[in-house]
Amino acid sequence: MKDPRLEKLANVLVNYSTRVQSGENVLIYAVGSVSELTRAVIKEVYAAGGNPFVQLIDPTIQRELLLHTNEKQLEIMREADVSFMKKMDVYIGIRGGDNINEYADVPGDKIQLSSRLHTRPVLDVRVPETKWVVLRYPNASMAQLANMSTAAFEDFYFDVCTLDYGKMDKAMDSLVELMEKTDKVRIVGPGTDLSFSIKGIPAIKCAGEANIPDGEVFTAPVRDSVNGVISYNTPSPYQGFTYDNIKLTFKDGKIVEATANDTKKINEVFDTDEGARFIGEFAIGVNPYIQNPMKDILFDEKIDGSFHFTPGQAYDEAFNGNKSSIHWDLVCIQRPEWGGGEIWFDDRLIRKDGRFVVPELECLNPENLK
Repeated sequence: MKDPRLEKLANVLVNYSTRVQSGENVLIYAVGSVSELTRAVIKEVYAAGGNPFVQLIDPTIQRELLLHTNEKQLEIMREADVSFMKKMDVYIGIRGGDNINEYADVPGDKIQLSSRLHTRPVLDVRVPETKWVVLRYPNASMAQLANMSTAAFEDFYFDVCTLDYGKMDKAMDSLVELMEKTDKVRIVGPGTDLSFSIKGIPAIKCAGEANIPDGEVFTAPVRDSVNGVISYNTPSPYQGFTYDNIKLTFKDGKIVEATANDTKKINEVFDTDEGARFIGEFAIGVNPYIQNPMKDILFDEKIDGSFHFTPGQAYDEAFNGNKSSIHWDLVCIQRPEWGGGEIWFDDRLIRKDGRFVVPELECLNPENLK
């Protein structure tokens, strides 16, 4: 796709999201058919005085590698990629695969082995030690997932990805302040009655500096404080399979029961390691342009009027002690057309049916962010 708006997006990625400085090494990790945006980002990196490096990844080739991978191979890949990542100051991930189910027939044990021995160790360097941003590239496959024409989806994509993130950043301050004063959280809705504490855990605003699109404020529950039940109402692709009708029951922080359209398969995911059955993130989505799920978590987790409650690894910035090789953002939308719902902080209703209802948070309602 050739589009002059790509130059604006590349400028956002290089000069706002990652603020590339002269002399910095920048890894552009390009997955799929993303050459137009990759070239635009390379030009912006050079213009900023940075040194661009590019890794081109073909998902069909990655699938072939994963089908027959082994520990020795993964250990060599880990050593090489961790060493390379340590030389980078900035990471820009551009993902444009044509098939979200490319890895659907890769055995689960191979995916878990790759995650444990290769993916997670590289992430453990990239996330804390580089300035990073990741995004998806618009293509016909994404438009199909969003139930839109390709042209309409491209217009939507650029509205979402190039909105005024500086304005959003300032508006999030009030939610960060409130979350950091909060102890008890209760979430209610269809099939959901969940309680937990966020006391003492930082709240982090996400306004275009790590994800594009962006629009969430996240923290984490106190690890053993989660009790109750949650029913997610958005489909979630994970490891090549799309899960739906996910329902989780918690006792003292742990998932003690999990059901979905494939209950056996989802429990295998949660049995990956001990931390997979505990929650590593609680986040509230506020992007005004994203209204409906499209089976792409970079978009879905920022849906206006949503929250996500994430089994697995906690982020270092809001660490609750939970460690896992998985981090699975599962999303629930609370706007009326999705069944509604409420979020309570310390027995005070702060959001109802997807809209903030306390004066200090009204700046985050969609009409005030566009």
